[in-house]
Amino acid sequence: MCPLAYYTVLRQSKEPTYLRLEMVRYAKAQGIKPAARYFHTTVRTVRKWLRRWQPGSLVGLQELSRAPLQPHHGITAKQRNQALELKRQLPSWGAARIKRDHGLSLSERALRRIWREAGLLRRKRRKHQTKQNLRAIKREWRLFEQTCIDTKDLKDIPELWPQIQRLHLPLVQYTAREVVSGWQFVAYAQERTLAYSKLFAEIIIDHLRSCGVRFKDSRFQTDNGSEFIGSWQAKSDSAFTQTIAEVRGLAHHTIPPRAHRWQADVETVHRLIEDEFYEVEQFSSRPNFLAKASTYNLWFNVARKNSYKENQTPWEIIHAREPRLSPRIVTLSPLFLDTLFMQKLDSKLKWGYDLIPYPYFVTPALAGTARKR
Repeated sequence: MCPLAYYTVLRQSKEPTYLRLEMVRYAKAQGIKPAARYFHTTVRTVRKWLRRWQPGSLVGLQELSRAPLQPHHGITAKQRNQALELKRQLPSWGAARIKRDHGLSLSERALRRIWREAGLLRRKRRKHQTKQNLRAIKREWRLFEQTCIDTKDLKDIPELWPQIQRLHLPLVQYTAREVVSGWQFVAYAQERTLAYSKLFAEIIIDHLRSCGVRFKDSRFQTDNGSEFIGSWQAKSDSAFTQTIAEVRGLAHHTIPPRAHRWQADVETVHRLIEDEFYEVEQFSSRPNFLAKASTYNLWFNVARKNSYKENQTPWEIIHAREPRLSPRIVTLSPLFLDTLFMQKLDSKLKWGYDLIPYPYFVTPALAGTARKR
């Protein structure tokens, strides 16, 4: 007698036709009821496959499709074209997100099938594997208890690099992301420097405080890059650390060496902005780049629902947690840190030959700013 039930073996079998063949052979030799007892299945199942089987072959032992011959809810040409058009416009979006945000009536499975047939379904790059899910723990933190800050190279994005060369677009993105709500702010520069990181922190702190955020045992978390901690041989805190330490209730924390997963929240938005913005947008100038980046950042904070945060937007979480905070908190627009830095520096220069206290990278767009007074 077969030690396992027929359906148990069937689910684990890569070629179920051979199992059915043995069952019908046994039924032909011993009878239908003995075969049902031997294979731990029903008489009806044995009789079905015995009726379908064509002796001397495997014909008839394949599972037949259970789809209706005339479905009442077939996919129309309009629905198919709409699904294809949305996927071409938003290649990095998944089926669940496109269905939710655009109110499609098709199921997620139907959308994937349409995209697969059209060759639009691609597998996303996975740079690492999640080792530990801390979403439940982070959800219990206070709002603005931890803000992760990091930088991102833009020159290694194939779709963006030709535009960077032609329009002299920035090479580095400075990113801040609040862990609980997912609030995001970005700025741009031509290089990584301690001066730009210090200016970036000052902008964030001034904006949050002006919107009513009160820091209490809060922290700005970064990696150990020189743009945050300065020289590894320095005997005192960097200008970036000192700027943060001057704010009551706020501290600068660095992650352990090579512990990149500690920055998972900000690394996630680096992947998202690459998929949703840099790979799909075309720019005509530096001002146009900044205007589109501002639109994307506002959309990200106000309208983009996050499935990892119960399909809420950053603003919905902020408003639910702290209704007293000003709505201006999500309207901080991206800016060019190098341009702002040179403007502030230019206003402080005196007549004569002054030395610039911080290293900077002069681009063609900034060449007229750094001048002798």
